[in-house]
Formats: sequence, C-alpha cells, structure tokens
Amino acid sequence: MTETRTVPSQGSLLSVQTAGQGLPVVFLHAAVCDRRMWAAQMGALAGTCRVMAYDRPGFGDSPLRTADSSSMADGLAVLEGLGVTEPAVVVACSQGGRIALEMALAHPSRVRGLFLIAPSLSGAPAPAYPPEIESLLRAQQLAEQARDWEALNHIKARLWLDGPLSPELRVGGDARKLFLAMNAIAIANRLRGGETNNVPVYGRLSEIRLPAWVVWGDLDFPHVQQRAQMAAEQMPNAEGIALHGVAHLPSLECPNAVTDLLRQFLGEI
Repeated sequence: MTETRTVPSQGSLLSVQTAGQGLPVVFLHAAVCDRRMWAAQMGALAGTCRVMAYDRPGFGDSPLRTADSSSMADGLAVLEGLGVTEPAVVVACSQGGRIALEMALAHPSRVRGLFLIAPSLSGAPAPAYPPEIESLLRAQQLAEQARDWEALNHIKARLWLDGPLSPELRVGGDARKLFLAMNAIAIANRLRGGETNNVPVYGRLSEIRLPAWVVWGDLDFPHVQQRAQMAAEQMPNAEGIALHGVAHLPSLECPNAVTDLLRQFLGEI
C-alpha cells in the first residue's frame, strides 16, 4: 500500500511517498520535476523493495523554503524520518544526481549504490553551448525577465524534455502534460533559498567506490552527456549506459526501459 506522509527537515516539512518492504530505494527528482517523475519506477518496484520518493522544498507538495539549507541534509532526514537504518540505493536524476553524489561522498555508509540519470556535478566549470542552444537559453532569459511564466515553462520543456537540439514537441502526450504540471510548481516557487554545505563532486568522482550505473540520453545537452560519461569512467565501480533517442528525462520518455535497467542494477548489487 502506498503511503504519503511528511518528514521534518531544517524547519520545514517534506512530502514523502513510500510503499513496499525490503531493500530501501530512495528516489531524488530533477529541478524541473517533482517526485511524480518516478511514478512508474515506484509502482514497478513496490512489490520487492521499500521505495521512497520525496519532494524537495518548493517542488510538488513540499512547501517553499526561503532560508538557505542543505539538500543533502533533506535526503538524510527522509531516511531517518522513515526509520531506514540500512544503506539505501539512491536513484536520482539531474540535480537529484548531484545530491546523491554528495551523499555518497560525505555519508558513504548511508548509500548502498547509485543509479544516476544525467547527474549534475557540483564544482564543474560552466559549460560552453553551441549557437542553437545559446538562442534557446536567451529566449529563456527573456521570458524570465518578462515574467512570462507560461512561456518559460514551454521553453524549459523544449530544453529538458524534447532536448535542446531536437524539434519542439518531440515528446508529447502524458509525459509532456506531466512535465508542464511539475515544472509549473517549480517556477512558481523559484524564489527558494540557496544551497549550503555543498560537497564539490567534480574532481572527486574517483573517491566514490560504491556500485553505480550512470545513464544518459543522446539527445540531452552535449555537456550533460560528456559529464555523465566522465562520471561513469572515473568512479571505479561504475558502468555507463547511453540511451538512444532520449533526452534529459528518460523516466518520463521511456519509463519501461528505465525500470528494466533499474531492476537489473538492483539485481547485481
């Protein structure tokens, strides 16, 4: 049975969905999504694992937090609040991947393995963009300046769901509707507090010796693909997997493929 509850962390409440029993698996969402991006994987694994997905402050059902705080501390608070004492497998995408990697570096005893999709790397240098992507990023900036939040949402869908070098509306249907609904909340709560206690991951990936799979789509930002491949190469017990015809959010685009890969990973650790 699926349960939704709140867990206190750093003066606010985090909305957490949990189901099942067994190996603890915690899901961390991207900055343009919320915990709903993992609905297919949560449902598929609840019969064999204890699955947990939470909304970070200002995303989904978790209230906005304007004070500076630590995303890593939120993840640890969820595990503690749910009474998880054994190491958990962390499944994470994009900004969630950054948090997962920081947890693995700072608290390796709390992490059993990492299943990362297009992870951000704290401490990485600013990327260089080709002209086609620069124009989209400029349009994004203009929409922000004009406070045209609907236009901003659609530009972000083009960048992160379709892929920045792919045609607009490449991904449609329920995946697009869900993206726009999730990211609308993230945009509305854009004035969230800053990040504290970041653990620089870039340059320290070789210290992460946990079993890890790093997945990326070949329609994602070029620098995201390059950094995901680098992470897979530099972590000693990692494997890299490129997905063809997919951008930044495979759990929305091809949920069954992601679930199959995740099942395989869990069976090997």
